Amino acid sequence: MAIGLVRTAFAVAVVATAVTACSGTATSSAAHPTAAPASYYLALGDSLSRGVQPDAAGVGVETGQGYPDQVYAALRPRYPSLRLVKLGCPGETTSTMINGGICRYPGGSQLADATAFLDAHRGHVFLITIDIGANDTEDCGSQRGVGKIASCFETDVPRVASNLTTIMARLRAAAGPHVRIVGMTYYLPALAEWLSGTPGQAIAWLSEKLAVGYNDMLEQVYTASSARVANVFGAFDSSNFGDQVTVPGLGKVPRNVALICQWTWQCAAPPRGPNQHANRAGYGVIAGAFLRASGLQLPLSHRFMARCRRRAPPPARAAPAPSPTARAGDGRRTA
Repeated sequence: MAIGLVRTAFAVAVVATAVTACSGTATSSAAHPTAAPASYYLALGDSLSRGVQPDAAGVGVETGQGYPDQVYAALRPRYPSLRLVKLGCPGETTSTMINGGICRYPGGSQLADATAFLDAHRGHVFLITIDIGANDTEDCGSQRGVGKIASCFETDVPRVASNLTTIMARLRAAAGPHVRIVGMTYYLPALAEWLSGTPGQAIAWLSEKLAVGYNDMLEQVYTASSARVANVFGAFDSSNFGDQVTVPGLGKVPRNVALICQWTWQCAAPPRGPNQHANRAGYGVIAGAFLRASGLQLPLSHRFMARCRRRAPPPARAAPAPSPTARAGDGRRTA
């Protein structure tokens, strides 16, 4: 079972807002101007926060095209003292983010290193983004039958909610009350199951229903922690089974399925696919959702983003639909 997101039209409102308790104030004199102190954008989460994509051999590799990289590129012209710090871990779950066990961190876990960084740079943190929780439901995808899948989610969701509440409480305490934190809902790679016929379409429908509930839980936890929420699920138009789109190599499919094929590697032919990670254009859509949620200006033109979308590899010939046992959110583990 996979949970994931991104929007049909990448129209971004350009809203410049004042930044509170973030970058330091530059001091200057006529004779000896000094540079503004560095401020920091801290990116946390799973493989999406590292920009993971499959290479030509189908191996998941970290890239400089992830959503934090694109958010940073959008903000840097306006905030030249900004520095990007990425602490994410491919394959991370809410449990391993708290306790460690996948990636190596000096403090033992991603959360420990994040809070240590925030403590050390208090007053100089401009933005925190986080995506976490997609990998927690991977065991549900191995269940056979829609009833067992649904039951698995009912068991896992309270645990994830509890873990995420702990994560957000520690981040907020370390960051302070005024630092901008933006979490995200997930797009839904399992929509690609639609391509495998009637049984796959049933899985796609069920996955969408479960994803709505799961993402609602994520949003509630983030909001309770005074964090903003990037609606990536909505940006991918993930609930839109109604509008039909003709896709070369696939024929006529629902719009949500077409966008999963356009903005991720899930419908790509082997060896690159099927893979749940976003491609460059998909990461750009996720970045746009984060920038909209943050209220920060996005100085990227619509024309530039259209070029990014055009660069997305065409779905061409559909690969066999992924098994419902596919891992949620992180595709092939690279950690």
